[in-house]
Parts: sequence; C-alpha cells; structure tokens
Amino acid sequence: MAKYRPIPEYYDAEYEQEEMLERDVPFLLKHLRPRQAVLELAVGTGRAAIPIAQAGHRVVGIDNDAAMLLVAAEKRDAVGLKEKQLKLLDQDILDLKLDEKFDWICVLFNTFLIFTTLEQQDCALGAIRRHLKAKGRFWMDIFQPNLALIAQDESTNLQPKTFYVPQLDRTVFRSTDVRRDPASQIQRVTFNYIWFDKDGREIHQKCTFNLTFLFPRELRLLLERNGLQIEKMYGNYDGSKLNANSPRMIALCKLL
Repeated sequence: MAKYRPIPEYYDAEYEQEEMLERDVPFLLKHLRPRQAVLELAVGTGRAAIPIAQAGHRVVGIDNDAAMLLVAAEKRDAVGLKEKQLKLLDQDILDLKLDEKFDWICVLFNTFLIFTTLEQQDCALGAIRRHLKAKGRFWMDIFQPNLALIAQDESTNLQPKTFYVPQLDRTVFRSTDVRRDPASQIQRVTFNYIWFDKDGREIHQKCTFNLTFLFPRELRLLLERNGLQIEKMYGNYDGSKLNANSPRMIALCKLL
C-alpha cells in the first residue's frame, strides 16, 4: 500500500488557500475547555498544533515523518512557543507509546483515511483509546463520500491549483488524479506537480498514496467496536448536523 509522504517544502504553501483549513481549527477550539492536554496525531508541519498551543492548551504532536517535524519545530520556535507548550515527537500512530493520557486527541484533515485496512483502523483506534483520559474526547474529521464521484473508476485533473514556495523561489502547478476500487473502498490518489527550473526546463514530480473512505454508519460501528462512542456528528465547520449533502464527517467521541 502506498503511504502518503508529502513534500515538506511544499506542504504549507500547497494548502494555504484551502478554505476548510481556515475553519477546522477554530471550530475545534470552540469545543475545548481552557488549558487542556491535547494530542494531535499526524501533526505534520504544525498547521493545527501551533494555533491550538497558542490558545493556551498544552499540545503533543506526533508524526513519523522527520522532515515534516523539522518544519513544525522551526515554525514553533519562530512564533515563540516552548517545547513544554508544544512537544513534537517522531512516533507512528500504529505503534503509539506515550507515558501520558490526554483530555483531547484529534486527527484532522482526512488523516484517519490513510489506514486502509480494518486491522490498521482497529490498531489506530486502540492506541487512541489507550491514550485518552476517562472523561476525555476524541475528534476525527474526514470527508463524507461523494456518491457521484466514487461511482467513477477514475477522475483526472481534479482541483487544479498553483502555489508559490518562498524558500525555493518556485511556482508549482498541482492537479490530482484518483483511481477508485469501490469493492475494497480504496482510492489511489496521485498529486501531479509541474514547475520550471532556472533554465526553463519543465520538471514533473508525483506523490501517490492510498486512501480509504468510510460511510457514516460504518464509522459509527468502527468506533464502537473499539470502545468509542460518537457524542456529536457534524457535517461541516458551521456546526450543522450531518446529512446526505454534508461534505464532512466530524465526529466528537467519548469512551464507552
């Protein structure tokens, strides 16, 4: 299975204009009581962890991509946060071993969908359950499957965008191709990057990875089999309830 390995230098610029990423952290913060201990899984470049820590919460962010963690640490230090406010650790969600339990654990921006088998999903949720305080909460944010899209075997040139990477002085064009296998509930996603070097030569890069997709009742059953119960299910960052047309499935969960 191809795992998602983003290009660290691109990541923040690549998603800077993504509307949902301007709304997900503020929506999460509305649910947190003051001074919570928060664990963010797949912290990446610290996009979410930094503002959560700046809001007064103590955050631990884990990721198994050392290059992304390096970017996150540089950003943390640049805004004046200390390690006791935001600790960054190189760990795998599927082998998570921390000597602490948390008030909140969150996994954002479709990250849970990188676990494409039931065994991986159970393993990840088991780790989450073990690191959650008795009255703690787990927050998962994934897309709701679009039935019209998943009925297609393949989609090409989706979500075309252009972004500028300051540290590389590079303008990059990205498009997305998706091949789907509804029987296995696997999507093979390819990000196609094109840019020009200083001599005007066209350079191509690709990032290919697999995602699964989950339906609302399937998600509820999966969580319950792992000792977690959905307390609230939102369909978007305006707090609306999940319905057939909702773009997101935002599950606020507690221990059973």
